This record gives sequence, structure tokens and C-alpha cells, in this order.
Amino acid sequence: MNPNEQKLAYPWGETIPEPGHAITVGDGVRWIRLPLPFALDHINVWLLRDEIEGRQGWTVVDTGVSRDNVKALWEQVFETALEGLPVLRVLATHMHPDHVGLAKWICDRWNAPLWITMTEFMTARLWSRPPVADTAEGGAGGEMALQHFVRHGLVDPEAQEQIGKRGSYYPSLVPDAPASFRRIMDGDQINIGGRSWRVIVGYGHSPEHASLYCDTLQMLISGDMVLPRISTNISVFSFEPEANPLPLYLKSLKRFDGLPEDTLVLPSHGRPFKGLHERIAQQHTHHAERLEEVVTACRVPSSANDIVPMMFKRKLDAHQTTFAIGEALAHLHMLYYEGKLKREIGADGVIRFSVAA
Repeated sequence: MNPNEQKLAYPWGETIPEPGHAITVGDGVRWIRLPLPFALDHINVWLLRDEIEGRQGWTVVDTGVSRDNVKALWEQVFETALEGLPVLRVLATHMHPDHVGLAKWICDRWNAPLWITMTEFMTARLWSRPPVADTAEGGAGGEMALQHFVRHGLVDPEAQEQIGKRGSYYPSLVPDAPASFRRIMDGDQINIGGRSWRVIVGYGHSPEHASLYCDTLQMLISGDMVLPRISTNISVFSFEPEANPLPLYLKSLKRFDGLPEDTLVLPSHGRPFKGLHERIAQQHTHHAERLEEVVTACRVPSSANDIVPMMFKRKLDAHQTTFAIGEALAHLHMLYYEGKLKREIGADGVIRFSVAA
């Protein structure tokens, strides 16, 4: 455990749910852990005891990716954790594959609606469509994404080849999305099982990410906005190449300022913890340190790819490389838009940043 983790409290210690089973973490709140086919090998999803129009059942928060082994685990959950009751709705925090990959499958299986913010829904619908030639764009793969990363210094032929072939990355994990949805917005109060859960929308990690806070339970389903062990990925991708997402993320974290110190945080990755404000302070410190390092590095003209080894001191696979370059670029863009860096396109077509005069 790193020093920052030691400043947080983990009520369940090292305990995690067994595959296909749930752990109760609060009155009517159950924790499920599903596998992911990445280096980040799991996602937490949540069952909330519910009642809608007189029907008893459950709200599912997030779904995992579309894989047969994940569906099989869900079938076990349906058998062992629902007490014979149906799923009444699916609520997705955002459109990333590990959160919405099986939304349509679960919605169809239980004739349940999807609740999600509009921007997340529309993006999931668009990206889950089968790719058309080289125009497919799922953010982290395909020809458009490849050219984006090449412009920012990616020269490794093997990585280029793998990224170029990933045009079907998103629909392979999210083969379809529900045709309709129930829109949720920042500040909405959603009644789930007689308790009010407030929607807290955040930006930077995804287009319109929804966290959920219940004051009665003093519990926050944080999605990917606040994680206990790893830093939330904040990236610039090809579909919005001039984006400046890092300030959006840091400002979004202020929306949690008013929550109680002993709030139980239910994150999408890692273990439930207490110490929300400590963890948010750690995130501000982390990014401030990275920004200082980036400015120092840019005393010599540097591409986003040049910055990656400084920020990620480990070997990265192609999947991790896309997010690493995207995150390096997010830090470069914040400094560029603040006027601390300038950028130029070299004779080789690569964009490099340097300290502004």
C-alpha cells in the first residue's frame, strides 16, 4: 500500500466480493466485482434495493463489459443476490465500456430502462455502432486516433499498428446500447428505495459523468471521479483534439466539497473507503506536481509522447499507451491554455511544446 492509501480508511479491509456474489456495504446496498480484460482488471458495480410504482426490486449501477464470462457472473448474481426480485432499472455513471457495456443486455433481460446523462448516452449510442471503413472513432483506436497519437509523437511501429487496428475497440466491448433512456442531470434527486440520491455531474474524465450521493446513508457512488488507489484518467483524444479537460476535472472535484468527512465512497475501481476530502486533496497535489514536472521537461521542446516516460514509470501496453499519451497531452494543454507553454509543429509533423517566453 502506498503512503497516500494509508491515509484512507477501508471498512472492509482486504475483503472483496467473490465472483458472482455480493457483499452488503449498507442498508439495501450491495457490492459486486466484475473482471475486466485490461491491466486494470476489475470494476465495482452496485445493487440498490428499490421500489418503483409499487414493484419491489433493484437498481443496478454500472454493468461491466460485454463478455460471456461477465454475463455468466451476472446470471449468478441474479440467482444469488436479488432475493428473487427483478432489476427495475439500470443506472450508468458514464459511457466507458466497463460501465455501460452490458447495459442493453441487462435492460432487455429485465425490461428495465437505462438512466444516464444525455451526453453519455448519445456517445455510447454513436460509438457502439459497427465501424465504417477507417472512419470509426472510439477514442482510443482506429485510423483517426492513430493519426492523433502520431501527431503527438508516437513513433513506435508496433504500437502504431495495434492502435490503428483498434477501430472496433469500443463496439467489441459495447456491442449495442439501449434505443432509449431516462435522462438524469446535475442536482437531480433520484428516489431509490425510498431514499434520495443526488446526481453530481463531473467533467474531464468523460463527457457528463454522474456520481450519486445519498445523505441518509452518507454514501457516495463516485464512479471514476474519485478512486482510492489510482488517479482518474484525464485525456485528450482525437474526437476533441483541442480539449482542455484537466481544469474541468479539477473544478468538478469541488462539487464534493460539501459532503461529510466520513462519507463512505463506493468507487468503480479499488475498495470502498472513507477519507473523501483527503483523497481529493491528494488528487490536486498529484496534478500540481505533474504540471510542474511538465513545465520543467518543456525547457526542451517536447511532444506528449516525450512526456509519457516522466509521468508513467513502467512499461505500457498499447491500451495503456493511448491513455498515457492522452493524459500527458491533457497536462500540456492546461499549461498551453494558461499561456505557460507554446506549441509548434515540426518539419516531421509532430506537435511539440516548450516554455513560453
